[in-house]
Amino acid sequence: MKFYAFFFSVVGMRMAELIIAKRNERALKAMGAKEFGKLHYRWMVIMHVLFLLSFLLEALYKGARLSRWWSLFLPMFLIVQVLRIWTIFSLGTFWNTKILVLPNVPVVVKGPYRFLRHPNYLVVTLEIILIPLLFQAYGTAVVFSILNAYTLSIRISLEEKTLMSMTNYGHAFQKRPRFFPFFPAR
Repeated sequence: MKFYAFFFSVVGMRMAELIIAKRNERALKAMGAKEFGKLHYRWMVIMHVLFLLSFLLEALYKGARLSRWWSLFLPMFLIVQVLRIWTIFSLGTFWNTKILVLPNVPVVVKGPYRFLRHPNYLVVTLEIILIPLLFQAYGTAVVFSILNAYTLSIRISLEEKTLMSMTNYGHAFQKRPRFFPFFPAR
């Protein structure tokens, strides 16, 4: 696998997601959605850009060679992409990279949301681990996994509080785990 082809395909996927998110944001705001978490969103974007830059630089510094475990990591990465696509399609217009909430509109409970409260955050978490591991960028995997965990602790708390106060989120998701379908909900 060519490093640059992989890297630019990941960047291309992120750009496509931002285009989808922007289109959905316009539609949701036209329907009366309210936005929350603008301050932390800015930091989240910076973290993701720095993640890609760190991955690029570390992998190139180490020769941009595949890990000897690539035959395990690549299929896992591809499965994560299927989960990402399933998540985006399941939410439809409601999928976004921002916290946009339509008051009193029932939350989506189809697709992976039948099993998890936050499949998209699971996807992001797994990508931040798997992408660098594919090309031996271990420092990037460790540092950005920690940063991502911290960022998500802020974001998920705000998102859940907002959804609880403005939608049927509490009732719809009270028995669903956050990230792992076989662990009990907290």
